[in-house]
Amino acid sequence: MAGSDNVIWQGRPSQWTNILWFLSCVLLIPIPIAIYQYLKVRCTKFTMTEQRLRIETGILNKKYDDLELYRVKDTSLKRPFVQRLVGLGDVCLVTSDATHPHVDLKAIANPMEVHDVIRNQVEKMRRDRGVRELDVADMNEGAAGAFHS
Repeated sequence: MAGSDNVIWQGRPSQWTNILWFLSCVLLIPIPIAIYQYLKVRCTKFTMTEQRLRIETGILNKKYDDLELYRVKDTSLKRPFVQRLVGLGDVCLVTSDATHPHVDLKAIANPMEVHDVIRNQVEKMRRDRGVRELDVADMNEGAAGAFHS
């Protein structure tokens, strides 16, 4: 390692953290994976308030991520065929949030209504806070074009 910084300790997690996965591979892998996936989806919760969208994840350890609605730049709706058959869809958000530039609310009920509610609330929060979208890339292209004219 170059420079004057001395490494005091360096390490990696032990493979013992994967012991359950290893045992599952030997025993009945489909059942544990199915249970895990069920719990993962069951323990995910989206809560939207007037100002933010909270995403709660985790089975034993919980993680709470808040996305301020005024940071949402774009919304889209995806409705794959199988999801459409059962009234589900994915609402996708593009944001200016550093930790969550893309947020997907996957396989939610009434996706069109949720999409519209989010979009309307984002617009309301932007108006209330006086937030305006400024696309720097467009400004640079315009400035570059001015110099070449």
